[in-house]
Amino acid sequence: MKIFLLIALVFVLFYFVPLDSPIVAQSILNGFKMLNDYARQHVLLCLVPAFFIAGTISVMLRRDAVLKLLGPNAKRFISYPVAAMSGAVLAVCSCTILPLFGGIYKKGAGIGPATTFLFAGPAINVAAIFLTARVLGWNLGIARMLATITAAILIGLIMELLFREKGSGGFVTAEGNEGDLRGVAFFLLQLSFMILAGLRINSNAKNVGLGLIGASTLAMATFGFERDKTKLWLSETWDFAKKILPYLFVGVFFAGVITKLLPEEIVVSLLGRNDPWSTLVASVIGAFMYFATLTEVPIVQALRELGMAKGPTLALLMAGNSLSLPSMIVITKLLGKKKAFTYFALVVLFSTVFGILYGIVG
Repeated sequence: MKIFLLIALVFVLFYFVPLDSPIVAQSILNGFKMLNDYARQHVLLCLVPAFFIAGTISVMLRRDAVLKLLGPNAKRFISYPVAAMSGAVLAVCSCTILPLFGGIYKKGAGIGPATTFLFAGPAINVAAIFLTARVLGWNLGIARMLATITAAILIGLIMELLFREKGSGGFVTAEGNEGDLRGVAFFLLQLSFMILAGLRINSNAKNVGLGLIGASTLAMATFGFERDKTKLWLSETWDFAKKILPYLFVGVFFAGVITKLLPEEIVVSLLGRNDPWSTLVASVIGAFMYFATLTEVPIVQALRELGMAKGPTLALLMAGNSLSLPSMIVITKLLGKKKAFTYFALVVLFSTVFGILYGIVG
């Protein structure tokens, strides 16, 4: 039935779409132009290295060591920063954060570190930060990272204070990944490639540096690890790519279409000012909309071209990755209505507050 409805929807869409209309034709063409820009500017030197890094994190580094630091016996000054920054270490995306959150919460992590991890995880992953910085500017990329980490810790502490739930029981993870210094070196080598690719320096020097790092990475992947581990790394990298790229390309295309179809006046009236109202509206929109991993970047890019201000931009990015209507349903089932709706309100509140601050000083 689902497949039938999807086919029927596509048929109706193409049957009734007025392609003879100049605005429709220009919108579709603009969608393909934005795809062309992303393919040339952001895929090879940003997304592809990010997928390889995500595969490295998944296979070469010790995820269990990180997750154990979120347990009930960990000190707050350890568990909360680890929870807030674990997205960069665990390479979690919006589709994997919910089961991981449910797992660590049910195993005894407590409401505080668990909700900190839930809020920050998707927004701190390597691909999200670098794509934000490359497309929307390094100021916004760094602001997104710092604001998300700070807000996540504050949300977790407030949740623990309100519900007096620190976690209990033995905290045991089922992760069995083994990592060593070779894995860390391999990770840093790939990370340096992506950092260098994003720098605005002499092109010849950059190309030489990228060539040397790329050759070193290839040599280490070929000779530095057991063949089975290298195959698993490639398999995990491909798994990340096939789960994310189709949604990203679709999101980029529709962002290009929106840029032409959506009246600029509406965006400016709702999101065009660095004031509390516009920032709150952006937070609420982000909380209810579903953004597949990384698709928030082209959508925000399109809205900024239509006049969205800096403060609402950050608020939309912060709330958009953490919440969506489908994720709210799952979180409510895991936490119960009282805890879940408190968490939703805190996400909107802190996204709005940090958006207002960024609108003032950004």
